[in-house]
Amino acid sequence: MTDDDYPSPWDRYEEGYAGLPTAEVPWDEKNGPQPEAGSVAWRLSAHSWDGGRIAEHLDWFFEHVDTAKVTAIVIGEWENCYTESSAPIVRRLADEAGRLPQLRSLFFGAIDSEEAEISWIQQSDITPLLEAYPKLERLEVRGGSGLRLSPVRHESLKVLRFETGGLPGEVVRGVAASDLPALEHLELWLGVPEYGGDSGVSDVGPILRGERLPVLRHLGLQDSEIQDDLAAAVATAPIVARLETLSLSMGVLTDAGAEALLSGQPLTHLRALDLHHHYLSEAMMRRVTEALPGVRVDVSEQEEAEVDEDDGETWRYVAVDE
Repeated sequence: MTDDDYPSPWDRYEEGYAGLPTAEVPWDEKNGPQPEAGSVAWRLSAHSWDGGRIAEHLDWFFEHVDTAKVTAIVIGEWENCYTESSAPIVRRLADEAGRLPQLRSLFFGAIDSEEAEISWIQQSDITPLLEAYPKLERLEVRGGSGLRLSPVRHESLKVLRFETGGLPGEVVRGVAASDLPALEHLELWLGVPEYGGDSGVSDVGPILRGERLPVLRHLGLQDSEIQDDLAAAVATAPIVARLETLSLSMGVLTDAGAEALLSGQPLTHLRALDLHHHYLSEAMMRRVTEALPGVRVDVSEQEEAEVDEDDGETWRYVAVDE
């Protein structure tokens, strides 16, 4: 991944994933000869409305594809994914790990809002995937409901991303307690408490210290209502000195958070600072940009707080919640 990527929670990865074109399971011969197993990212999904079942598509995949050559898989929707857990799919993939020795990239939950809003997607414990695939280099998960992760040591993982409207604190702590010596890109969409995003700044403390992330180059702590507090923590975080790109985007960052960020350690070594979707004033936007002349600073998507006419309460919204 590059820092130019702005992953969308609505992307179903029907055209491509991990640098490969996508092939849908089961393959339709009307589209021509079935592609060579390692030349595509295989996408498996089952629609509730047409009676499809993801287990049957997994059966077809393992029966008709030379899975020993497969390097990338996209798991899309499964039947009733807004009520039914992803656990059976996780278990099947973990059990079949011996038949997927070359798997390097996995996106789990490429589901758009027409099938299930991001916070409705019923995930499960994904720890078995990391345990079963020690050579996996890229794991991305969409949906936080029911999501769990226990601390692991994984020697190969380079990219770990969670797209959620509410990332459980248990998962954040699981990431923070994991030993990930090869991880280069970590992205956490923390979300809001209403949808399970119950982590605090202390939960990301081990991540910010960076002791278990020796080669991390991109850190994203995003989509949060505590974006100002996160910015203040990042301002003194040891890991920042070795980052190339930093994202505090998609949340409710205000001038207070940006002031804390500018008052902390130097950020001029960064290649890019992503703050898109924010609540900064025009003056602060200029300050941040001018303070980092050699850094590509993204302060697009300036939002305006809403004020309740009855009680004067101010409302600010993250980019992705429900």
